[in-house]
Amino acid sequence: MKSLVVYSSQSGNTRKLAEALFASLTGEKELVSLADAPDPKGYGFIGLGFWYKAGQPDPASQEYMARIKEGQDLYLFATHGTATDSDHARNGMKKAKELSAGAHIIATFSCPGELPAKVMEMMAAKNPQPPWFKDAPAAKGHPDETDCKNVVRLLQELDLP
Repeated sequence: MKSLVVYSSQSGNTRKLAEALFASLTGEKELVSLADAPDPKGYGFIGLGFWYKAGQPDPASQEYMARIKEGQDLYLFATHGTATDSDHARNGMKKAKELSAGAHIIATFSCPGELPAKVMEMMAAKNPQPPWFKDAPAAKGHPDETDCKNVVRLLQELDLP
């Protein structure tokens, strides 16, 4: 089975998870930024990493999700500046699943991702601040080694061919 790990990352957070996932795969595999992503046709497994913008997958990832077809195994993974169990994180992944409805979604994973200082300053200056922003300081240092192990562990537990 030919595998593709494709990611959208502005600050390097999602790329970090993508690299960990890619390193765990065996066989024929590719790791590419979404900007350079090939047509998803022809891949049996696709790991798609994205970040949240306005509570949903970033626009480029949304477009790519729509291109993944029925019968392709899809692992969705995301980073965000909020708590993993927050409504923001859950709703963002729910939207990703809806956008990827044509694929066979085998797993989802999300974890906090440290926000760049510029974004932190911009969000702190907003009045009112977005509800998710209260969790943003706790995302500092993420994704960390544990997050990277967890994105891999979840896939390994599926025991795919």
